[in-house]
Amino acid sequence: MMVIRPVKMEDLDDIALLSTQTGSGLTTLPTKKSRLQAKIQNSIDAFDKTEGNPSDECYLLVLEDTQTNKVVGTSGVVAAVGSTQPFYTYKLNTEVHYSKSLDIYRKLNFLTLTNDFTDASEICTLFLSPDFRVNGNGQLLSKSRFLLMAQHPQRFGDKVVAEMRGFSDENGNSPFWENVGRHFFGIDFDTADRENGEGNQQFIAELMPHHPVYIPMLSEAAQAVLGEVHPQTQPAVKMLKAEGFRYTGYVDIFDAGPTIESPVDEVRSIKESFELEVEIGQMAESGLSNVMLSNTRLREFRACLAKLVTPEKNKVTISPEIAQALMVEAGDLVRVRYY
Repeated sequence: MMVIRPVKMEDLDDIALLSTQTGSGLTTLPTKKSRLQAKIQNSIDAFDKTEGNPSDECYLLVLEDTQTNKVVGTSGVVAAVGSTQPFYTYKLNTEVHYSKSLDIYRKLNFLTLTNDFTDASEICTLFLSPDFRVNGNGQLLSKSRFLLMAQHPQRFGDKVVAEMRGFSDENGNSPFWENVGRHFFGIDFDTADRENGEGNQQFIAELMPHHPVYIPMLSEAAQAVLGEVHPQTQPAVKMLKAEGFRYTGYVDIFDAGPTIESPVDEVRSIKESFELEVEIGQMAESGLSNVMLSNTRLREFRACLAKLVTPEKNKVTISPEIAQALMVEAGDLVRVRYY
């Protein structure tokens, strides 16, 4: 059975192995064990945090194969970006110029550096081992974060964002970086992206100019990838758009990939999830729907997939196996999301 739970320090070796499979583009899952250890500890501290204002703590979840007790995937959500370091994005804007003497009307697009998403939550660090990309595991890994947010809204912002990987060629070269970022940072794309993903935004403030970048001055290749995603990222974008995320003109400052967003209470898996009382017994074999469900705890958060009938009288019957996986007993509440 596949179960979502908070990361533990004992998962370090499994996650280190996963980090070697990610390739380029997932900089929030570093390969250095010392950095992974710090990331795991940050998550442990987040789940242990008492009530208070959300900050830059990251709640890191893992997907565990209970048959082998191996971690085969990760996903995370940062409570509030920009709390301790700026969260930079480019915003695509338009200005209009008109010359009366020449009767020329011009509309110019340009990019401005912003911190507009400060205090928003950010979903991040999504990776699933290729061997387990079956049976809805990817959806469980991605969307279980929303059940956590729905159950504990005071720990997160009012808006949630996702930075999507921008376009790069088969050699990992980003046309936007080559035309813009390289001129200001003097380092290669992978180095800049890795430093940013691992939490070092200081160099951006030190080296990135705050003047507008006019789109017509960019190369055709750089213009063509504004707001475009890497082919491997398209399924993730499709999934999030189905959840209510939308592109509103913000792009990554390194590869120009889109930053998509949604008010938290408009995310479908948050808005359409609800609590039911647990009954444990024989599950029906017909009239079933796909369901994602979680317990209502924080430190012992658990989530899984199941096939269940439509609930009656605010109760749901689950098998002893599912009850054990979710760490619930008869009479406890679970949060469910029917699909």
